[in-house]
Amino acid sequence: MLEGALGRLYALAKRGARRSLDAMLEACAREGEPQDRFASVHIAGTNGKGSVAASMESIARASGMRTGLYTSPHLMKFAERIRIDGVPIADEVLARHLVEVMDRHPELTFFEVATMVAFRVFHEAHVELAVLEVGLGGRLDATNVVSKPAATAITSIAYDHTEWLGDRIESIAAEKAGILKPGVPLVTGPLPSAAARVIEARALEVAAAPIWRVGEELTTTAHGEHLVVQGPVGRSLSVTPSLRGVHQRNNAAVAVGLSWLLRSPPAGAHPLAIEDVAIARGIAAVSWPGRLELLATRDGAVLLDGAHNEEGALALAAELDAHPGRYALVFGAMGDKAWGTMVRTLARKFETRVYVAPSAGARGAADPHALLAIDPGGRVASTVEDALVLAREAVGDGTVVVAGSLYLVGEARSILTGEPRDPQVGL
Repeated sequence: MLEGALGRLYALAKRGARRSLDAMLEACAREGEPQDRFASVHIAGTNGKGSVAASMESIARASGMRTGLYTSPHLMKFAERIRIDGVPIADEVLARHLVEVMDRHPELTFFEVATMVAFRVFHEAHVELAVLEVGLGGRLDATNVVSKPAATAITSIAYDHTEWLGDRIESIAAEKAGILKPGVPLVTGPLPSAAARVIEARALEVAAAPIWRVGEELTTTAHGEHLVVQGPVGRSLSVTPSLRGVHQRNNAAVAVGLSWLLRSPPAGAHPLAIEDVAIARGIAAVSWPGRLELLATRDGAVLLDGAHNEEGALALAAELDAHPGRYALVFGAMGDKAWGTMVRTLARKFETRVYVAPSAGARGAADPHALLAIDPGGRVASTVEDALVLAREAVGDGTVVVAGSLYLVGEARSILTGEPRDPQVGL
C-alpha cells in the first residue's frame, strides 16, 4: 500500500512548488485546522534549520513531552520527514494519511501533501510540541499556515534558491521573515547586517517579540567540547553538542534560546516545562544523520555532509581545517545549486576529488564533467558506488568525504550501511 501511495505522491513533483498559501489554507480549513491543534515551533533559515529543529525536538523529548518533528528532505525513507517521539512514523500510518490527503485534496502539490500529512499525524498522535522546519523560504512555505506557533527561529541567511527567494540578501531575509507572527518570540542565529535589519524591521511591524539574537542577547563561549550559552537576565548553561562542526555552536545556542523562551514565554502564552537539565541532555543526545556524520566502515572512515550551498561548503572546509588528516572527496550537486562556488571552495582541501551525479528523481543533477571543467585535476565516476571505490583506493586508511547534496549523501549512506532507500528518493 505504501509503495502505491508514494508513487502517487512522487508523481505530484511535476507540479513544482506553489507561490501562494491559498490552496493549503483552504485544505486546512476543510480538515478542521489540524495545524493549530498542537503547540509548535517554526524554524526557517538557509542553513542550520534542520539541526536546530532536531535539537529542539530532542530537548522537548528529554523534558518528557510527546513530540513531533517535520523536516525535509529525507535521506533514505520518506517517513523520516515525520517523526513521533524521535521515531519515523509507521508505514501503514504514512500510507493511510497519504491516500486520504491526496483523495480529499487533489489540488495540492508534493510538499503541500507532505505537510498536511504531518499536521494530521501530529494531531492524531496528540503531540505536546511539534517542531516544524520550513521547506523553502518561509513566507509562502506550506508550513506557514500555522497561525501562532509558540516560538520561531531564523538560523542563518545566505544565498540559496535565488530563483525563488531573490538574488539579494535583503529579499531572501524578507522571505524568511514571513514566518514571524504577532506576539511570538523569535531567536536568530548570527546574520549578515543587511538581513538582520530586514528581519528586525519585520518583527517590529508585526509585533513579534521578544527577539533574541546569537551574538547579542545570546552569547557563546567554547571550552573544549563544552559550550556555555548565556542569555538575558543572568541565564547561563553549559552544554555539550553532539553534532560535529564549529557552526553547530550557533545552532545549539538557538535551540537553547528557544527552550528558555518556551519555558518563560510572553504574557498570556502557555509555558512549557523545559528545565536546564533537559536542555543539556537534549543537546547532548541529538542525532542528525548526513550532516558531518562520521561512519566507521570496514574499509575506513567516511564523513557524510549534505553541504549543498556555499555556506555549507565553507562550514565543511572549516571542519576539515580543524581536524587535519588524509581526505578524499566524493562530490555531486543539484544543477540548481551554486556548484561552481562549492567546487572552488572544497577542491583545494583534497588531493583526490571524484565527481559524480547523484540520483535525483525529478530534479536534475549537475553534470560531473562540468564540475571537472572547473577542477581539471579531479576525476569523474559513472555511479556513486564507483566514486566511493575510487576515493577509497586513493586515500587508503584515510577518510572519504561525501558532500554536495543530501541526495548524494543518502545514496552513499545506503550503499555503505546496506539500509534500503525508498524508490524515487530524490525529491
